[in-house]
Amino acid sequence: MSVLAQKRTVSKAEFINVANQIYVETMNFLTRLSARYSRLIAEPVAKLAGEVKDHSEKANSIFPSDAQRVQLRTAHLLEARASLMALDSRLTDCYQVMMQNPEGCFTTSKGKAVGPKDAVEKLDKMAQNLGELIDRENELLKGQIKSTGQRLKT
Repeated sequence: MSVLAQKRTVSKAEFINVANQIYVETMNFLTRLSARYSRLIAEPVAKLAGEVKDHSEKANSIFPSDAQRVQLRTAHLLEARASLMALDSRLTDCYQVMMQNPEGCFTTSKGKAVGPKDAVEKLDKMAQNLGELIDRENELLKGQIKSTGQRLKT
């Protein structure tokens, strides 16, 4: 039997799914950079997105059954959050670079450049989507850090 969307609770491992979405959306965003900038910017930004995903996966694989595992899980969660915050900053830089020539970021299916107004709208929509994912992941990671820290106290 299905549960209505508004009645569903957030999975405790939802931070993994959101980290994966952030990784995919970041790669999609970075492919919009011109070749001139992508050589300079894309690799470190992609690495940060990968770190968010990797540390989230590592944290999830550690069941906090004793103090050492709680500390290790918390450390990975903190690393994931730190990488997420750095990723947010770097993506803002990418967005500013792309806004200098937004129509150069998109082409139609026939290979023609998209108009400036449409390009700005598409770029804004992509950036908004990534920003919302980052905000959601930040909240999920903070919740995981808090709940994992409470295990240590009990």
